[in-house]
Amino acid sequence: MRHLAAHLGLDLLAVGLLTFAIYHPRHRRRDLVPAYLALNVALFAVVAALAEVGTGGTALGFGLFGVLSIIRLRSDAVQHEEVAYYFNTLVLGLLCGLPDLRLWIAAALSAVLLAVVWIADHPRLYPRSRRTLVTLDTVHADPAALRADLARRLGEPLNWTVMEIDYVRDLMVVDVRYREFPPGTAPAQPAGTGDALRHGTGTHTWETV
Repeated sequence: MRHLAAHLGLDLLAVGLLTFAIYHPRHRRRDLVPAYLALNVALFAVVAALAEVGTGGTALGFGLFGVLSIIRLRSDAVQHEEVAYYFNTLVLGLLCGLPDLRLWIAAALSAVLLAVVWIADHPRLYPRSRRTLVTLDTVHADPAALRADLARRLGEPLNWTVMEIDYVRDLMVVDVRYREFPPGTAPAQPAGTGDALRHGTGTHTWETV
């Protein structure tokens, strides 16, 4: 029991740091906090319990990890950074729930996971890089004209994907990754063009990448 309690304490500490010290201060999505915590502790409990059944417990734990991943990713659309936090939550629960793994090894691997997420999702890493879904009230057949239009409205286009073209309503939907202009250096936007830019109404239309 002492061994199990030590692993549980490590798991709670790791997922607490991931959720409350890294994810929530940066993304402010309260709805995913209980999901991360519940999935982590549930997977830890199942892996620890299955390990007591016999040699097949660990294999069943890894199978459960895969099933949970598939169900969660097919349930609704998630952003890429949310997928990273989601998988780290599951991996921490699986890692800390393995009873045969030495505590210091589990602690070291958990620290590596937390460090990687903290660095990879740091706000100072590519601070002006953004992603958004825009609807234009015109159809650009020339990629150069589309790039110039996006640059005038958003910033320096890094990459874009045309999601939809509607010749009947004369509009196109573009998924754009761009770099914001530094403050005070944005080009002047002609009058009236702001009305042509409409952002999607779904959650997380704007994304830092």
